[in-house]
Amino acid sequence: MNVNAQGARDPHHQRYHTIPRVLIFLTSRNPQTGEEEMLLLKGAPTKRLWANHYNGLGGHVEADEDIYAAALREVAEEAGLAPAHLSLRGVVNIDTGSDDQGPRPGIMMFVFAGEASAREVVAGAEGELDWLPLHSLADHPLVDDLYELIPLALGNHFFYGHYAPQADGTLRYAWRKI
Repeated sequence: MNVNAQGARDPHHQRYHTIPRVLIFLTSRNPQTGEEEMLLLKGAPTKRLWANHYNGLGGHVEADEDIYAAALREVAEEAGLAPAHLSLRGVVNIDTGSDDQGPRPGIMMFVFAGEASAREVVAGAEGELDWLPLHSLADHPLVDDLYELIPLALGNHFFYGHYAPQADGTLRYAWRKI
């Protein structure tokens, strides 16, 4: 596909560009309690974003991989796991606002959910990995969109989302299930 034919480099038209990312929520049944749990990553206290807050696994999509390959790679890198199954559950367009040069690149986040093939994880430099009971996720310091995003990812419908920046620096979330 010719990049010029797509208008990506047309100086007369400012196109919106996005950075692809993946976010993965893995679940597993605790063998001792029988409870369904989710593997979340608690950001290191030194992280610029989401320090001491739980998030799913994930990261950038590399130029030479598709989104599914990126999701598998991120789970392997961040937790040392090979998921038994991953399913694309939703796509979220994140508007990162604009500056004096126009719109900044946004983020297109592909949200996956799946079952872990094992529960023994290998923590990396990103932070601490914890299996948290699904019924008590709201009792933990989650990245703020996860309170709404996790139920969508675990639900029975595919969803689309849009995050829009607000004047106070927060993001407004909007969801559509199909």
